[in-house]
Amino acid sequence: MPVLTALVGHGHEIVAVYSQPPRTAGRGMAEKESPVHETGEGFGIPVFTPKSLKGAAEQAAFVARGADAAVVVAYGLILPQAVLDAVPLGCWNGHASLLPRWRGAAPIQRAIMAGDEESGVMVMRMEAGLDTGPVAMAEKTRVAPDMTAAELHDALSAACADLMVRAMGALERGLLETTPQAETGVTYAEKIDKAEARIDWARPAREVHDHIRGLSPFPGAWTEMELGGKPIRVKVLRSALVEGSGAPGAVLDDALTIACGEGAVRLIRVQRAGKGAQEAEEFLRGNRVEQGAVLS
Repeated sequence: MPVLTALVGHGHEIVAVYSQPPRTAGRGMAEKESPVHETGEGFGIPVFTPKSLKGAAEQAAFVARGADAAVVVAYGLILPQAVLDAVPLGCWNGHASLLPRWRGAAPIQRAIMAGDEESGVMVMRMEAGLDTGPVAMAEKTRVAPDMTAAELHDALSAACADLMVRAMGALERGLLETTPQAETGVTYAEKIDKAEARIDWARPAREVHDHIRGLSPFPGAWTEMELGGKPIRVKVLRSALVEGSGAPGAVLDDALTIACGEGAVRLIRVQRAGKGAQEAEEFLRGNRVEQGAVLS
């Protein structure tokens, strides 16, 4: 959405917006359009939401729109070669990593979960391979020790908007040059599986902390706590590294300091299943967590 807004604001003629189809959401399970869809319509731009671009009819419709170039940011659908070839000045992807590190679906989450201290956004010319195309522009961003996936996402989103505007301006003037990606240092950011979200307290505190912040806010790293005599799933949305030791998962004090395989973390912001997110102090006023208890 920021990239689309920036391109319109800098005078580029957008002939069409493509977004994923509306999805059901909320308690009423009503269909909801994506923010990009809503933004495109707000600008009076035709919006299209095909489930796939693999069919001949959809590809012909794309070609008929007569675009000079295409800009792709977190679209989530594969662009077939026929679509890549349909625009004379190429398809340009704003990718949220420092390629070739973290090619694939979840580069922001994977970078934080791996403890990376630096990330960034790149504008690359798309080709048939998965995020393998040559790079035109890049902007690096420091990943702070406590930064969550949501915070890094927002920082990279703003950087991508600025970078893409500069890239399209250079492309328009025939001045955009590309450099092939390095052949070494390739890693893949696999899509986040919900089965990964459960916290393993036997891991070192640094890894637990990176796991928590890398999955915040979605899908949210979680653990089980004994609350009211029942095991209740609790998401951990923010944590901090602290001093402490004990059996993995042991509650060390009345401030939700939890022992890990090495060291400890303090839970800062949590969300009980079916409830809203809360700061730890507020959560503890309504939920008794005994010191010495062990989280599964």
